[in-house]
Amino acid sequence: MGSSPWSTGPMSSRISGGVNISSIFSLLMLRCYRHPVCTENSIRRRRSKRTAQARILMTDLFRLILGILASRFKARATLEAENLVLRQQVNVLRRRTPKRPHLNNTDRFLFVWLYRWFPSVLEVVAIVRPETVIRWHRAGFRAYWRWRSRNRVGRPKVSAELRTLIGEMSRANVLWGAPRIHGELLKLGFEVAQSTVARYMCRHSRPPSQGWRTFLSNHVDGIAAIDLFVPPTIAFQILYCLVIVRHGRRLWVSFGVTANPTAEWISRQVTEAFPWDHAPRYLIRDRDTSYGPVFLQRIRAMGIRDHPIAPRSPWQSAYVERLIGSIRRECLDHMIVFGEAHLRRTLRGYAAYYNVSRTHRSLNKDAPLHRAVELLGAVASRPVLGGLHHQHCRI
Repeated sequence: MGSSPWSTGPMSSRISGGVNISSIFSLLMLRCYRHPVCTENSIRRRRSKRTAQARILMTDLFRLILGILASRFKARATLEAENLVLRQQVNVLRRRTPKRPHLNNTDRFLFVWLYRWFPSVLEVVAIVRPETVIRWHRAGFRAYWRWRSRNRVGRPKVSAELRTLIGEMSRANVLWGAPRIHGELLKLGFEVAQSTVARYMCRHSRPPSQGWRTFLSNHVDGIAAIDLFVPPTIAFQILYCLVIVRHGRRLWVSFGVTANPTAEWISRQVTEAFPWDHAPRYLIRDRDTSYGPVFLQRIRAMGIRDHPIAPRSPWQSAYVERLIGSIRRECLDHMIVFGEAHLRRTLRGYAAYYNVSRTHRSLNKDAPLHRAVELLGAVASRPVLGGLHHQHCRI
């Protein structure tokens, strides 16, 4: 009987079809040797090989330097004999290795250095041609000057601080272009090109335009508001208090107290509050019937344009409504009004505190009449409205 293809006899190296297993295995081994797998051990061997080569080069260079130093103390005949021996050794090596010798960077540097100091050595160079040494010298010359001029190529670097400042200026001033921002930077001591400023500016998706907050802030100084509120008295009578406020600094301009508000009385209050050369451009009010034709004629004669708000819309006159709320919460809700004189005296004291000392969040914690920062002196307090509030200052 014939043996099985998978038996361990003499025919075990063949399978059906006449294919030699040993041949296939040999081909696979050759492929593996042709493309070796990079392992950790192979990497370590390569590193150790490079280290050994560098060590050998340094040793050769050290020996050469020692030989040069020792030659200074040798006789001329001894040096000529050594040169003859070295030349003969070079001739022997050239006969044994007719191929082109392999030179590293250290050898090239040494030949170029010797050629630079002693150009006549080209006549005795045997393992390389003189043109090769000259080519190495030219390549070293180009590499040296390329290295010297590497930091002076291209534009100077722009610091992160300057890039941030350009972005902040372009966002804060949407109407400014690159020339305007470039001029401001030059006045601040920054040496930068206008094209660099244009590169780091913020890009706006829409045409440059001011926001509503900026638009309203530019017109707020010419707007004033007027309104009436009713405080009760101890005798259950009703008094009417008229307040006038300017929108620019939330300044409480004037107030008046009466038991019978008429158009003539309101007109007189507006005339006393605004001199002819300091009148606002617009006056905001509600649609109370107390503002009659006499009031409208007076404000038109003063050059003030009347702007009544919509019916039942107090939020359209928010500044004066906020002032009335502050008067109630911080003053009148904590006392009982005896009469007109008492109410005038109380509001006069609170108005002085409101305009001079009370800080406002909308004014960046400042008072309507600018309050300077005090740094020197001891802190003292002065009671306002009998101690309901206190005015703190340094003395």
